[in-house]
Amino acid sequence: MATFISVPLKKSSEVDLVKPLSKFVTATYPTGEEQGEYIRAVEELNKLRRNALGRPLDKHESSLEILLRYYDQLCAVEPKFPFSENQLCLTFTWKDAFDKGSLFGGSVKLALASLGYEKTCVLFNAAALASQIASEQNLDNDEGLKAAAKYYQLASGAFGHIKDTVLSALNREPTMDISPETVGTLSLIMLAQAQEVIFLKATSDKMKDAVIAKLANQAADFYGDAFKQCQYKDNLPKEVLPVLAAKHCIMQANAELHQSVLAKQKKRFGEEIARLQHAAELVRTVASRYDEYVSVKDLSDKINRALTAAKKDNDFIYHDRVPEVKDLEHIGKAALVRATAITPPLSQKFTGEIQHRQHSLTRVERQKTNYLHLSMSQVRKNRTALEDLSGDSIPQSIAEKARSIVQQGGLQSVEQLIRDLPELLTRNREILDESLKMLDDEETTDNELRTKFNQRWNRTPSGDLYKPLRAEGTNFRNILDKAVQADQVVKDRYNTHCDMIALLCKPENELNAAIPSANPTKTLQGSEVVNVLRSQLAQLEEVKKERETLEGEIKAVTFDMSVCFLTALAQDGAINEEQLSLAQLDQLYGSYNQRVQASLRTQEELLGQVQVTSHQEFSSLKQSNTEANQREEVLKKLASAHDSYVEISSNLREGTKFYNDLTEILLKFQNKCSDIVFARKTERDELLKYLQQSIAREPSAPNFNVPAYQSTPAAPAAGPTPAPRTVFVSSHSQSQTSNTSAAHVRPMIIYHILICVISPSTCRLHLPSSSSSPRQGPSRQQGPLHQASPLRQHPPLPLAHHPLALPLATLHLWFHHPRPRDHLTPAIRAIQGELLL
Repeated sequence: MATFISVPLKKSSEVDLVKPLSKFVTATYPTGEEQGEYIRAVEELNKLRRNALGRPLDKHESSLEILLRYYDQLCAVEPKFPFSENQLCLTFTWKDAFDKGSLFGGSVKLALASLGYEKTCVLFNAAALASQIASEQNLDNDEGLKAAAKYYQLASGAFGHIKDTVLSALNREPTMDISPETVGTLSLIMLAQAQEVIFLKATSDKMKDAVIAKLANQAADFYGDAFKQCQYKDNLPKEVLPVLAAKHCIMQANAELHQSVLAKQKKRFGEEIARLQHAAELVRTVASRYDEYVSVKDLSDKINRALTAAKKDNDFIYHDRVPEVKDLEHIGKAALVRATAITPPLSQKFTGEIQHRQHSLTRVERQKTNYLHLSMSQVRKNRTALEDLSGDSIPQSIAEKARSIVQQGGLQSVEQLIRDLPELLTRNREILDESLKMLDDEETTDNELRTKFNQRWNRTPSGDLYKPLRAEGTNFRNILDKAVQADQVVKDRYNTHCDMIALLCKPENELNAAIPSANPTKTLQGSEVVNVLRSQLAQLEEVKKERETLEGEIKAVTFDMSVCFLTALAQDGAINEEQLSLAQLDQLYGSYNQRVQASLRTQEELLGQVQVTSHQEFSSLKQSNTEANQREEVLKKLASAHDSYVEISSNLREGTKFYNDLTEILLKFQNKCSDIVFARKTERDELLKYLQQSIAREPSAPNFNVPAYQSTPAAPAAGPTPAPRTVFVSSHSQSQTSNTSAAHVRPMIIYHILICVISPSTCRLHLPSSSSSPRQGPSRQQGPLHQASPLRQHPPLPLAHHPLALPLATLHLWFHHPRPRDHLTPAIRAIQGELLL
């Protein structure tokens, strides 16, 4: 039964990272220590790629760590280099993991100038290697079960991360192995196998049958979902589908088996038999269809033994009714696994573990130095009081602070920086809003078309595709919100000290006039308290200088761990990075750490002496002079204003640099959003064009049967119907009956023509008046033709075809008819048509 699916690794072509990246570093960064540091980092990145992709990897945790470390470095280096076809072009070529190739065509591969493509393929290999490591574990002991579950969940999380990010990272159609559908199926398979491992561990630990049944049922559910996703895909190996179907039945049979034990404990013997019968049926299905992939002999024997015993007991003792399977209560589910989330590295500084430790130590040292500066600002106030024992002139330290502020630009430079910050903030917000608006508009259009075309709109929803970009945009928005809060703190501090800073910017005589004067206190100049306090302040200044020197020495430390790592790899065959790093850190920074601690102890002792003892004694000596106290208070505010000015200026410059750097990052984010929206728009237009064409080709209505009378041939036309005697009708219906009138006049004209042909001397034609109607009798003025003509007794004769019939009849109507000649035109035409027949 212990058959698990593992994923093969993708293969990549060799790529030289050193030459193009070093060229970019040389052109971007000035010559010096920083440039050399980046070039060394590029060389280390190239070595890391060769170790991760340039050789076969063992199915061991150390190989997986190499892949994940290379992936972390790619995440760190991506925002620092403009990888694109137009700027820094590096082409990465990868082959399809599942394509075996053909004899002539070779395997499918894809080459892209995209670091996102490299990241995706490296993460795919990490997930594939994790699945292979999990499949190699010994499932007979507890450590092997835990390791297998861990690596399957890691593989599931990695495949799921690729599913969510591959389209936005590539901006084009990927190969089948890293398509969202394929990696989504692989993620489900890995999660199902992790749940099965948890089931095996629960079984070996002899947990309660109710719990084991829920675990097995959940595993069966996972396998069923994976089977549904890949049953219509042919890009996965052919053995995957039968293994998934078999595992689904096996885990469901295990769930029924353990649930039957629970039913027996509750004295439900009929339910016990029904569940065992269902389990036996499932196992028989696996044995008959998928025996070449999975062996179920042990499970089948166990179920059959339990079923035989249950039937025997029920037949002889309990006689409980066996229900149908569909009537059984559903077994619960318990999911104890989840896909391990893939998060970016904690640091984006393109540095290794040793560098992180170095920055941590430097950061701690800087915090201590800042604390010393804060304490020294309080001490400077005491020094100002010591220098102002004369009471009638500007202390030397205050005069130096005033000159320093004027040299740095004074109040105007700070106000200008404060005015610039909102503009920089607005610019960044507009870039971010425009980027997210592009995503919103495209997603709205996609949803409208999805609603319009329903299932025909079968591309990935924009909402799912844009999740990583929206998370990134939310992160940028949070950064801007925090920056606004920090800007407000700086502005509030500036407003607090603005008046005193403006006073320090004035000429020396105006500054002296603004400081309250006091009576001379020269008696304090030679006192022991003043001398001790001055000595302690001087010692604190020395401590500050030593601290700054120590911080510079820590930053200047350089080291190379490659030799140490290679030596350990040659000796032990593996690298214990944590142990080696800690040992190297102790060797490099042990002496510095001792000096820092000693400096901190000296600082604390001196500050305690100054603030608690000497300052209190000195203040008590000056409390008797009220004017001196007022002067001392102003001098302290001036000293504090200078320190605030220096800090505010530094914060504002850092804020300006922060906004400018963030603008570049947001522009890259905007380009990324623009690219994917353009790609989606192109894909949308093509799909929309295809759907419109397919709709146009569809029939507008279903086929229907034509009535029989419409399908039979038409009957031959009947012969002409004899016309009534009356030839012309009344004028109001003449237009409707012209054809009929023409038909009526035919017998008389033909008969008269015959008479004319036979005896022209008797040729007289009298036609009835046009006012007469066919249904009316003869008109009042009846000619001889109607009164005495033999036309009433003689039918039409066939001699109408005589060649003289047409001209004679036409002329006779033209000259002898009493009505206007325009009314005769239809009749003449009708006669012509009849006679020409």
